[in-house]
Amino acid sequence: MDKSQFLGLLFIFLLLFFYFHFFSPKPISHNNKNFQNEKELIKYEKLFYDNSYNSLNENKKSFNLVFSNFISGKQKDFVLENNLIKVRFNSKGGLIKKVILKKYKDYNFLPLILLDSQSNEMFLEFIFNNVSFHTNDLFFETLIVNSIANKYQVAKLIFTLNISDNSYLRQIFSIPFNEYSVGYRLKFFGMKSYLDSDLINFLWHNLVKRLEKNINDSRNKSTINYYSKSNGFNHLNENSNIKEFKNIRNNIKWISIKQKFFTSGIISEKYFSKCSLSILPTIQDKKSLKLAMINLSFFINDFKEISNNFIFYFGPNLYEELYKINKSFISNISLGWPIIKWINKFFIISIFKFLNIYISNYGLIIVFLVLIIRLFLFPLSYRSYVSTAKMRILKPELDSIKLNSNDIQEVQMKQMELYKDSGINPLSGCIPVLLQMPILLAMFNFFPNIINFRQKKFLWSEDLSTYDSIYNFSFIIPWYGNHVSMFTLLMSLSSTLLYSSSKNDSNNQNSMKIFSYIMPLGFMFILNSFSSGLIFYYFVSNLFTFIQQIIIRFFLNEDSIVDQLKKNKKNKQ
Repeated sequence: MDKSQFLGLLFIFLLLFFYFHFFSPKPISHNNKNFQNEKELIKYEKLFYDNSYNSLNENKKSFNLVFSNFISGKQKDFVLENNLIKVRFNSKGGLIKKVILKKYKDYNFLPLILLDSQSNEMFLEFIFNNVSFHTNDLFFETLIVNSIANKYQVAKLIFTLNISDNSYLRQIFSIPFNEYSVGYRLKFFGMKSYLDSDLINFLWHNLVKRLEKNINDSRNKSTINYYSKSNGFNHLNENSNIKEFKNIRNNIKWISIKQKFFTSGIISEKYFSKCSLSILPTIQDKKSLKLAMINLSFFINDFKEISNNFIFYFGPNLYEELYKINKSFISNISLGWPIIKWINKFFIISIFKFLNIYISNYGLIIVFLVLIIRLFLFPLSYRSYVSTAKMRILKPELDSIKLNSNDIQEVQMKQMELYKDSGINPLSGCIPVLLQMPILLAMFNFFPNIINFRQKKFLWSEDLSTYDSIYNFSFIIPWYGNHVSMFTLLMSLSSTLLYSSSKNDSNNQNSMKIFSYIMPLGFMFILNSFSSGLIFYYFVSNLFTFIQQIIIRFFLNEDSIVDQLKKNKKNKQ
């Protein structure tokens, strides 16, 4: 390992340290308001809205004039489903109460309930006689057209408030076959005289349920995403340990409550005119991650026709599924910064999809993924090794220059002359290492965020999307965690083997030698809580690199390199 390669590896190590510090799972601190329970938390968050929570009890007289027939009744549940999702509705409020994803399990391997009545609330808000009222206080008449979707017919449910013979509010839900979407249409007829304005609010309160093993990692990857006409994709801060809040006045196409592997969202056929968003970590509750509060506003332009069409999405963060909903909706999958995102999108994911067609074992897919990428990077690895060989051959002359002069500036000038005469770029060993860095970083975003690895077993790992553990502590070790990851130990040991196998290792400076052993130890601490699929990838990559070095050494004729260096010097004279 020459100095330039060492600097490249040092840079990568520091970059990994930076990534770990800002993006890795970390516990949410308790320096925000302390809440005794979730009800107190929700009560606090409701203050976020200026006009949404006027008490109906204080305005019963005005309210009863129009809606007295709808404030009492018997609640009834209704279910629409297809082969992928099961959605429960209730006649009180006429909106979604529960969503089950049939193809997935939660971290306890129980049916995956994405939201339910204990964690989720949706309702419409209207203003009448300067009083706000909510649809979740009203009982709707119900007509179920078809409860189970198939290839030939959608599942359909209609909720209606018949205000009078000539006016009604209707909510229509439909679920197509083989999709994670729920169609939602609002139809107003003759309602203009019962509303103070044509501005309607849709409010959504959601305690984001814990679905994954690693609660800190899941919490840090849960947020509210949104897409506006003028500013494109944006989101609230994922890693904040205090309330994040945003008011948006631009036309908003969609809003989503994004978790690590699953998303709940609403997409408008037109645009929401404005919205208010808030999200806060629920630090006292191990069953939930964050409290998301959404207030969307839209205009009713025609009270005689269907005024607005929407689509709800309740499903996995799968590229092909999100793309069906809206092209921009795929932004809910985090693939990294722009260059890293392109590498993942057009290179890594393409290879993964190809391998997934022919290989069902995800551990083997990772092995073949390493093989393909290492072959792709072989020209860079070869150039790096040749550069190392050249520097090793020149090292006696470089050391001689140091011994014959105490002037640092003079030593540097003579060394540069030697490099120039020999036709060597001293950074040529570092550049190939750095050029491989985008793929290194792409993997950091690929493995932890691709749902395909979720709950896929390999060897002792129960789930390749999160850390593996062969032993758990009853306490937390700073920077390390409360468990021992076997894949991380193997990866660190293989890194030590890789660094110490360098033919030039015995000639390295002591500081470089020491760091070559400290670096794997640092990796052991940094990577202990990362996904086991990612760490297994790096372990296999180290093994392939070690084998690659042996093969290059066997076929590389160092005598020809010596002859070439001598020839370069002769030509310079």
